[in-house]
Amino acid sequence: MPSTSQKRLLKRHADLEVSACEPWSTEEQFDLMRRYLLARHPEGGMAAMDAYDFADMVEQTPVDTVVIEYREPAVDGRPGRLVGACVTEKQTDGLSMVYSFFTPDRARPSLGTFIILDHIVRARRAGLPHIYLGYWIEGCEQMDYKTRFAPVERLTARGWVRG
Repeated sequence: MPSTSQKRLLKRHADLEVSACEPWSTEEQFDLMRRYLLARHPEGGMAAMDAYDFADMVEQTPVDTVVIEYREPAVDGRPGRLVGACVTEKQTDGLSMVYSFFTPDRARPSLGTFIILDHIVRARRAGLPHIYLGYWIEGCEQMDYKTRFAPVERLTARGWVRG
């Protein structure tokens, strides 16, 4: 069940047009990812990714993959501005958020959290019990957002542990 702040966030971004697209990379998606990486992870390994690397990440996958796009409302019949996207793998028991990226400007606060909440809604509608946010490194500030979604499971020397 979403918290009060999560409900507010869902309402704040309710105007976005969300669509699941075939796994074909676009220049628009790549440009958005580049802006995101340069603003949020300029020293990360993905910052050097070029359009070919991006296309490989999106298109060269052996599993059922879609790109979920988040756009501002259409204007005069033209698609609205792309403000977020997530490369998403469909698993038998959930959705795996391979990589999400979004506009680094402040016009759409907490868009990353909204994308996670949208995936939770999508999984529920599909009857899937899990959302996979990817790996988490304890102490890595940029990954701490993942701990705000419960239940969290982590792999330890003794196996999977909740909390």
